[in-house]
Amino acid sequence: MIQTESNSMKQYLAEFIGTFTLVFCGTGAVIVNEVIPGSVTHVGIAMTFGLVVMAMIYALGEKSGAHLNPAVSIAFTVYGNFPVSKTAPYIIAQLAGGIAASSVLKTLFPLSVLLGATIPSGSNLQSFIMESILSFFLMLVIISVAKGSKEQGLFAGIAIGSVVLLEAMFAGPVSGASMNPVRSLAPAIVSGQLKQVWIYVTAPVLGTVLAVLVYKLIK
Repeated sequence: MIQTESNSMKQYLAEFIGTFTLVFCGTGAVIVNEVIPGSVTHVGIAMTFGLVVMAMIYALGEKSGAHLNPAVSIAFTVYGNFPVSKTAPYIIAQLAGGIAASSVLKTLFPLSVLLGATIPSGSNLQSFIMESILSFFLMLVIISVAKGSKEQGLFAGIAIGSVVLLEAMFAGPVSGASMNPVRSLAPAIVSGQLKQVWIYVTAPVLGTVLAVLVYKLIK
């Protein structure tokens, strides 16, 4: 029992660290590009998100599965290969890691108003549909190369990181290409910009859950 609890705590810590790194590097790239205009560029931001996801999968995948995303944890639970008892702790650890990262970025860049938060460039409906579809594609790839909380295969990190990079590349200017409630919620909470954050909390969950249901049909 003690060993099981210890392993669980290590998984939660891994999710905290992984999500902290994702938000710190990803939204950090957005902030740096904001405070030093054009220094990172849109392409650089997309590459940062893709590469940090890939790196965290290889660094932490064996320990926690490197979900780094509440929508992914929920989808795995719906799929039935991730324990319900760990879903809430995973989400709490992810949210804590994201908020911690945004808080550090707020200290480093106090003049940044949005802290890399995602905001629709068009209508709310446009971004909601875009985020749902992006999350669907992402989860379809994840469920194909990963099993529960264990990343499967040598190329899992490359496959998942590449999808994040690809989707951020073309959809970033439209909706921000969040695909992750914490990636959007953390900077929104710390910056106080909560007006449209509901899009980025609900759409990724809808998209990822739909992906696992479709995957069950085609498997």
